[in-house]
Amino acid sequence: MRDSSISALFGALSNETRMSSIANNLANVNTTAFKRDSMAFHDVFTRFAHDNVVTTKTYLRGDDVFPEPNIMAKPRLSEQNVDFAQGGMHTTGNQLDFALTGEGLFKVQAPEGTLYTRAGNFLTDTNGMLVSQQGHPVLVDGGPLVVPAGSKLTVDPSGGISINGELAGNFDLATFEKIGRMERVGSTLYRAPEGLAEQPPEDVTVAQGFLEKSNVEVVTEMVSMIESQRSFQMYAKMLQSTDQMDKNMIMRLSRLTG
Repeated sequence: MRDSSISALFGALSNETRMSSIANNLANVNTTAFKRDSMAFHDVFTRFAHDNVVTTKTYLRGDDVFPEPNIMAKPRLSEQNVDFAQGGMHTTGNQLDFALTGEGLFKVQAPEGTLYTRAGNFLTDTNGMLVSQQGHPVLVDGGPLVVPAGSKLTVDPSGGISINGELAGNFDLATFEKIGRMERVGSTLYRAPEGLAEQPPEDVTVAQGFLEKSNVEVVTEMVSMIESQRSFQMYAKMLQSTDQMDKNMIMRLSRLTG
């Protein structure tokens, strides 16, 4: 296989991965508190040992002793992060809807352990327990919170919860030093990878009766999609051209040896 085919193949696969990420971002543009994925790629250049040989005998360069440098570009995914930039806010007036401003996350208790979310569109289950949209109990002072039917729940900007005027606890809020490394679980839930330590947020407020919008910018994502699509088409054309060159060479060799 020609080196150009290998380089084009890696380029096409990289753009396919990027396109999938952009499509997922656009699909969740209306998902409450969704955070877009961002990606970065870098080239891994393949070199051979003889490419680093330094010789003053220039006549040797290009023959079997010291061939011309052979470099193949192989794009690789170098970084994939969750962009936790603040999304817009919209009013709902629902006493169980909450939006965070600043860098912070609600904590919920899932069967597989503690998960984190920015989506504050909570509800109560049949037992009156405050849960996320996925049915996971929202953690308040380390445990679940039961909201009696017909009661009035109020939350102050620091996350303090009162039920019918009596203090019931505080939302468990957390953040991370490198929050972009959080691992996505579904659309709006995240888990902390090994080695990423939880810490209390310093500048985060809770707004009751509001929800945070997705931070996906449609125009930006569409421009990126067009760019990625054109890059993919360019690499596909390169593969086709290289394939045609190989076919032409095989035909010529067949005629000479036939």
